[in-house]
Amino acid sequence: MPRRSHTVPAHAPRSAVVTGGGRGIGEAIGTELVRRGYRVLVTDVDAAAAAATATRIGAAAGVGYDVTDEHAAHDVAARARELAPLGAWVNNAGVGFDGALSELSSEHVRALVEVNLMGVVWGCRAAVAAFREQTAAGTPGGDIGITASLSALGPVPGLSLYAATKAAVLSLAAAQACELRAERIGVHAICPDGVNTELLRSMADDGQAKALVRSGVLVTPAQVARALADMFGTRRVYRTLPGWRGALMRSTALAPGPMLRLEPVMRAIGRRRARTLH
Repeated sequence: MPRRSHTVPAHAPRSAVVTGGGRGIGEAIGTELVRRGYRVLVTDVDAAAAAATATRIGAAAGVGYDVTDEHAAHDVAARARELAPLGAWVNNAGVGFDGALSELSSEHVRALVEVNLMGVVWGCRAAVAAFREQTAAGTPGGDIGITASLSALGPVPGLSLYAATKAAVLSLAAAQACELRAERIGVHAICPDGVNTELLRSMADDGQAKALVRSGVLVTPAQVARALADMFGTRRVYRTLPGWRGALMRSTALAPGPMLRLEPVMRAIGRRRARTLH
């Protein structure tokens, strides 16, 4: 018998924060959480996009939020708790500058680390602080979601620093899941293969990264959102999407030398697929 989807009962409302919610995966996550009964606070560095998305998907509100600002994370948590006790915080905001590490600009290096890693750190800390305050007031538990990536599980030439930040937040999710389990705070990371979003489209058409990503399986933002939300209320720490690609990436990490000899073949497959889409 399939497991029943996690939902929020009307008699015990909970709020949810989604970072980077103005478009793409973030918008899909917000839509899914609204469907499941959360009072969603859509946040984005682009305040206008956050507000427009909130209206479009029926969320409670949309506000501007820069995830690199440690103190702003606590302000966002307080805003969400005005809607209802915090039930979920999804660290989705991210940037995806492609290119070899030696070729990235210093600005892009800092942005990858500050947004993809430190943004998750500040979000997790703010969420945990809010959950603990609520527990003291008699409303225990909650979930933290993290949008990671299949690249967290193995080497991806052309996305080396991006993949490193995703590996870091996946490790962070696993450790926090253990640290917070006794407090009924779940921590979950979703690791999708390539997702057909603006982030992928913005990569260099002739670059190594875009070709490798296209050699895999392109999933939709809605699929990512459902897979992440399905982990809420469970002890599952992470899942890959699709599952078989996760097994393949883990084998690449175990034997990077032999497996990466296939990289030119995979890149050629990705470029061939890209041509068929045009």
